[in-house]
Amino acid sequence: MIAKVQSYALSGLEGVPVTVETDISKGLPAYEMVGLPDTAVKESKERVKSAIRNSALAFPAHRITINFAPAYVKKEGSSFDLAVAVSLLLAYGELDANVDGIVFFGELALSGELRPVTGILPSIISAKDKGFKKFILPKANEKEASFVCGVEVFAAETLTQVVEHLSGVKSIPATEKRELALQSEGAQTAYDLSFVKGQPIAKRALEVAVAGGHNILFVGPPGSGKTMLARAIPSVLPDMSFDEALEITKIHSVAGILGEEGIVSSRPFRTPHHTATTVSLCGGGNKSVHPGEISLAHGGVLFLDELPEYKRSSLEAMRHPLEDGVITISRAGGTVTYPASFMLCASMNPCPCGNYGSKKRRCVCTPNDIRKYRARVSGPMLDRIDIQVEVDGVEYDDLVSEKLEEKSSEVKKRADSARKIQRQRFENANVKSNAEMGERELRKFCVLDEECERVLREAFNSLRLSARARNRILKVARTIADLELSENITADHLYEAISYRTYGAELSDTL
Repeated sequence: MIAKVQSYALSGLEGVPVTVETDISKGLPAYEMVGLPDTAVKESKERVKSAIRNSALAFPAHRITINFAPAYVKKEGSSFDLAVAVSLLLAYGELDANVDGIVFFGELALSGELRPVTGILPSIISAKDKGFKKFILPKANEKEASFVCGVEVFAAETLTQVVEHLSGVKSIPATEKRELALQSEGAQTAYDLSFVKGQPIAKRALEVAVAGGHNILFVGPPGSGKTMLARAIPSVLPDMSFDEALEITKIHSVAGILGEEGIVSSRPFRTPHHTATTVSLCGGGNKSVHPGEISLAHGGVLFLDELPEYKRSSLEAMRHPLEDGVITISRAGGTVTYPASFMLCASMNPCPCGNYGSKKRRCVCTPNDIRKYRARVSGPMLDRIDIQVEVDGVEYDDLVSEKLEEKSSEVKKRADSARKIQRQRFENANVKSNAEMGERELRKFCVLDEECERVLREAFNSLRLSARARNRILKVARTIADLELSENITADHLYEAISYRTYGAELSDTL
């Protein structure tokens, strides 16, 4: 007898329907799996056998052939265990039930318990788009699945519960739908801009960066507040929408790093150590292709502290995602495209000792040392960072001053106002912020008068800027205009935007 049970595989964030077909025929006992299963799938033979027997169910002592269709799609992971067990019981006649239209997920323990699996959310969303409405999965994945509307989810703890539910002996209650209670981003972080003493220029640059989704680099001596400024960014980020939360959750679900709530309720803030490899940053793996740090930071912030300490090859690999907002990873296990639209925040010292250019400390580095240190970050990489700010040390009087600094909540209000203008501006375009504008949007929304053209031309020639740098200056100027509720870009907006590129020009000259 042949039985067919539906499950799903993942290719990146997209689900691929997989039909588990089981044939039990006469002959010497044998147990074969075909259809391009990986090692984890093949090992399910022993897990399923023990789970069925320990659930007081009969396991067939016949020739068993299990096929995962379509055969050209590689099957990975342990999420097919439950589907294999149900198809075996159906084919052997131990279970009499109609499983048409039901999708099964779950890893089986030897005792018959159901263990959680990764990638449930993107799998359910993909299956829903294909017309599937009913899902049976582990209890531990229930919260993650409860946010998907228009489907019925049945969460079980054991294989016995699944069999009883399918046979009508004891039904599993459908999971109640949950509404995502999104909190304000500023309420979820321990850092606030009011903790940073002084540094008005750096704070202004940070506000512009968040308001337009621009990449930002802080350059300055140790202890000047670069890291604290970066860690305060989440407190001024715009609040997430439900669709953004689902998209971010799909990536974290595939990576297997979802929390107990089953959904990502705040924007990611990823801070990989400078010893991180290119694969850990960009994604990949030996057998399967997993998302890297830049994809896990999608919709949020990727903070690279001490930028020159990262491997140059790792930084160069980020150039394409910074430009396009996606990353395509090609490995022996396949080719996968993950979203990677994030705000890059980086910090670095201006030289090995960290004091070059400081008004308060003396630099002891030789010119050759400085050149070598700065050469660790390439010009093309710096060219993709819209805002580059020099941060100097803070005076002692500023540190002990009782003067109240502006809170993140006030900065967030202005940034949210600018973001609202951008949402209305790009309502009919595939663009969410000024930083994502393409050539078409630049020509339409960044029109300059004669004076502004003169200012930008002089800066372009004197600073020897690239075409990319010119476009990024326009994007930053557009954001500054939005913060001031100005419909048009003025010369003052351009002057401020150009001032955020002077360090890059000076750095290029040094190299």
